[in-house]
Amino acid sequence: MRILVGVLLGSSAALAAYTLLRVRKHEQNSSWHAGLPVFKLKNANGMEVHISVFGAAILKMLVPDKRGSRADVVLGYQTVAEYETASPTTYFGVIVGRVANRIAGASFSLGGAEYRLLANDGANALHGGLKGLHKRVWEGRLVHGEDWDAVQLHYTSPEGEEGYPGTLHVSVTYRLSKRENSLATIITATTDEPTPVNIAQHSYFNLGGHASGTVLGHRLRLHGGDHFTPVGPNLIPTGDITPVKGTPFDFTDPDPERPRWPLHSVGERIEQVPGAAPGGYDHNFVLFGMGPQARIIVKDGVASDRPKLAATLVDPASGRAMDLATTAPGVQFYSGNFLDGSTVGKGGVRYQKHAGLCLETQGFPDAIHQPAFPSVVLQPQDTYRHELVYTFYNLEDGPAKAGAGAK
Repeated sequence: MRILVGVLLGSSAALAAYTLLRVRKHEQNSSWHAGLPVFKLKNANGMEVHISVFGAAILKMLVPDKRGSRADVVLGYQTVAEYETASPTTYFGVIVGRVANRIAGASFSLGGAEYRLLANDGANALHGGLKGLHKRVWEGRLVHGEDWDAVQLHYTSPEGEEGYPGTLHVSVTYRLSKRENSLATIITATTDEPTPVNIAQHSYFNLGGHASGTVLGHRLRLHGGDHFTPVGPNLIPTGDITPVKGTPFDFTDPDPERPRWPLHSVGERIEQVPGAAPGGYDHNFVLFGMGPQARIIVKDGVASDRPKLAATLVDPASGRAMDLATTAPGVQFYSGNFLDGSTVGKGGVRYQKHAGLCLETQGFPDAIHQPAFPSVVLQPQDTYRHELVYTFYNLEDGPAKAGAGAK
């Protein structure tokens, strides 16, 4: 496996912050001009991942198809500057938190105190605020194992940042396997005061390649995702945990003729999803068949001690497939509804509606207000831990046998 770290020309202060980086090899890349390191991991199977210290973002993810042709399967910007300044914020590939997803009313009570957050989604707080973890510069270094190589990133969120209590020490490790096309993400955090923590990885996937059009023809299966958390106005959960059977939210079934293929495509029933414009999926699914018992089963924010299979995504056109495994109790399936062609991404591509989709493993949205949901409050004596693994492969029965289910 080759590991490259791009250290770019820029402000001396930005570079000085990273003098602890142990760089085996570096190269310049003039398109990333912010003066911050860009880590590049590559294995012998042709998978390559580019990671920025800004927002701990996955910038690129190159994955081969069965013919060996590689495509960048995540949406993103051309420059780090755009991750800082883009409006509206898309959260392409970044780590979001302290609390991913929405907190109703941008406030909560904890330990007898009331905390006011910065509202950045109407009256609500979204993905940690205006300058959450996604807009912070992290410290980074390379770490190596027998079967993997990795980038390890750290950030300390001071007490009161974006309105949250306690000082939070966060670590994110991106670990690329040498043996298979598998990228693990390990997120940990500790605090010195009780505080809500729900940190997520926010990559947008298009397995045909980021510039290949929409994901409406991708097929999706959510393993054990037989319940979801319905939302009301402004995408705030109602507090209910509802069965998906018989609704457009049912992505639990495999194709009966090809068991490795999910039955339903993303676009097959998307017009049936209730809600205001722009429509589409932006909902949390309860994983592993836990349903309403999730509050009892989940301990310290963890549904499983080891990552379990949560989702399978297949692009019939390219034959690329991805399994997502996680320790988290939920996954937010977002179908890229707010992309509208105004966002210009890598290579000058304009990302249209549904150009990519997110599968954000997480605790449940607005859990701080919902007694029926598993708690997201981290105590000082505990360590928050959230693992997820993306594993890519190619289906032998490929695009010629994609079937009528894809749109």
